[in-house]
Amino acid sequence: MASAAFEEIVEDFEFLDDWEDRYRMVIELGRAMEPLPEALKVPATKVDGCASQVWLHPQIDSGVIRFEGESDAMIVNGLIAVLRKLYNGLSPSEVAAIDARAELGRLGLNDHLSAQRSNGLRAMIERLQGFARASSS
Repeated sequence: MASAAFEEIVEDFEFLDDWEDRYRMVIELGRAMEPLPEALKVPATKVDGCASQVWLHPQIDSGVIRFEGESDAMIVNGLIAVLRKLYNGLSPSEVAAIDARAELGRLGLNDHLSAQRSNGLRAMIERLQGFARASSS
């Protein structure tokens, strides 16, 4: 089950009929994030498989996953923000159990991202779910 913050995005998307408006919303979510500290933009946090530069820094905080991230591409930064809404605040076992493809499908993202962005999004999800699985064992 997705977080309450992600459910809010789903509700907001239902009111936006035009994909340009949805893309703008995703980009605005990315712009609203705090930038990732330069000290965390290192090879260990870089996500391979993305056409743009992407860094994710997940942590366990009081038994739940919290992660920061950043990309040099506006839309990808927005996708990071969407993933933060999907996963932040959930336990590692909850994160590992989420079918991210199905949840993001509720937003229609699966049908409206380029192949490169879809591959990058998949790489980010794999990184976060791998972290969750490793943290729950």
